[in-house]
Amino acid sequence: MPVTLAQVEEARRNIAPVILRTPLVFLNAEAPAAVYLKLENLQPIGSFKIRGASNVMARTPRERLERGVLTASAGNMAQGVAFCARRLGIPATIVAPDTAPATKISAVERLGGRVIKAPFAEWWRTFETHTYPGVDATFIHAFDDLDVMAGNGTIALELLEDQPDLEAVVIPWGGGGLSCGIAAVLRKLAPGIRIYAAEVETAAPLHASLAAGEPRTVDYQPSFVDGIGSKTVFRNMFEYAQKLLDGSLVITLQEAAQAMKLVAERNRVIIEGASACAVAAALSGRAGSGKIAAIVSGGNIDLHKFAELTQ
Repeated sequence: MPVTLAQVEEARRNIAPVILRTPLVFLNAEAPAAVYLKLENLQPIGSFKIRGASNVMARTPRERLERGVLTASAGNMAQGVAFCARRLGIPATIVAPDTAPATKISAVERLGGRVIKAPFAEWWRTFETHTYPGVDATFIHAFDDLDVMAGNGTIALELLEDQPDLEAVVIPWGGGGLSCGIAAVLRKLAPGIRIYAAEVETAAPLHASLAAGEPRTVDYQPSFVDGIGSKTVFRNMFEYAQKLLDGSLVITLQEAAQAMKLVAERNRVIIEGASACAVAAALSGRAGSGKIAAIVSGGNIDLHKFAELTQ
């Protein structure tokens, strides 16, 4: 397991002063399953990423934090790191892909973060090297970090407290830190629960990798589903996924847009594209029947784009 229950329980204590314990609400829609929404879009930054960011920064020695922090993110982890850095009074630098939505970049800057836009390949290389030219700061990985995964794993504790008879959970797959953090806890406490990643058709490296039995590179096409999706999967995250997940469910852009509209109409909640993939997968019947939790990982989407997609 990537993280232990003890690490997740410690993370829960570390992040308690910062995060919101989000509700699990029933999706008011007809579906093959009873779908519940874990509303991480209600976090102070509109995303679950604050859990991992606050835990890793709580566990990082102050002298390392004083150098400032650096992360690579399409927007949500960037906001988590910037939020926590402002709270601690330290500088934060974010390397973002040049396709990152303006609404997420603006949010980072409002929180005091410095944003460096880079081409996709250069941005992805920052995840691999943990550095960026000209920036001397402590790197915080958006997903491939045990403290980040332990913070994410606290979501699983809340799921089981609120709905102990869940039969499946569907989780957006970006880099794998959310899926593997949650799954590590569920496999220990509720091993019978089915656990699926959700990906979008325009960037689904996990699905291709699981089918091949090894990490594969896929064609990546930017879309409104900007919080998940890449060209490949880190090998260690792939190995965790092989052990922890029951598979990856790939969603079309149309299905994601329809899920965004449905959640807005039926529950009056705004969700972003990554979250919509999890909801769409749960609604499709491919995750099975019974009680299914869809992790609404965030709600950070430009309102004009949201209106365009849901009209």
